Amino acid sequence: MDIVVAGSRGLIGSALVPALRAHGHHVRRLVRGTPSAPDDVEWDPDAGRLDPSALAGADAVINLAGAGVSDRPLTRARKRTVLLSRTRTAGLLATTMAGLESGPRVLLQSSGIGAYGDRGTDLLDEHEPLGTTFFADVVRQWEASTALAVEAGLRVAHLRSGIVLAPRGGALGRLLPLVRAGLGGPLGSGRQYWSWITLPDEVRAIIHLLDVPVHGPVNMVAAADTNADVTRALAHAVHRPAVLRVPAWAVRIALGDFAPELLGSIRATPRALTDSGFVPVHPDLASAVRYVTA
Repeated sequence: MDIVVAGSRGLIGSALVPALRAHGHHVRRLVRGTPSAPDDVEWDPDAGRLDPSALAGADAVINLAGAGVSDRPLTRARKRTVLLSRTRTAGLLATTMAGLESGPRVLLQSSGIGAYGDRGTDLLDEHEPLGTTFFADVVRQWEASTALAVEAGLRVAHLRSGIVLAPRGGALGRLLPLVRAGLGGPLGSGRQYWSWITLPDEVRAIIHLLDVPVHGPVNMVAAADTNADVTRALAHAVHRPAVLRVPAWAVRIALGDFAPELLGSIRATPRALTDSGFVPVHPDLASAVRYVTA
């Protein structure tokens, strides 16, 4: 297949592109600024600029673009950047694809399980209503930005990714070094559910979705475990204690509006992925921890 990827430089994209090529796919990368490789194509979502020929002849588009949400304080300006970096990229791609007669017929659009908000122990599949948090509203507008592609009859899947576990970077980029130093512990009560998927399974699931007739929201998770269980398993794997509980108030002071994403409970289930035949290589916490701490 001929595949166009946006957001190829992040944690997921940097692993996805080589995996696609290893599977025999031809990949074009949409990049901001001057292209650095023959298959790179410049675009400017903020200016609404994308040459339609960049998508012509492609079979599918995978859009992973979006500003980080945990690397900077979520000021009013940063919240606007987080939202617009998602809606502008998704909207531009959807509009461009909808206007092409011989363009890609599949759009795999990044999204997030922050869509559901804090839901306690409820088991959440893709049919659950969206929440009322800042990130739930971001997802609401983000996914709505692809409406023109849906109306044009294209297959659009919204990839509601959970916490992506990897040895370096992502959600464990800050947590794992603390655990290795013996300074890890539950956040808040520790009873909140974290829905997770390992980086290899996230990549495998995206490649899987290129070929199966799945559309609409897809929970990109393998399982959900409590924060205390995740921290305890990581600490056990690296032979360290995990007893230094971080009070919820300290998390809120340190992380501001991002704190609900760590203290809130989202127990998502991968119903759409499972029904489509996808089987993760890291289906449980034990196998995931072995991968990230190897």
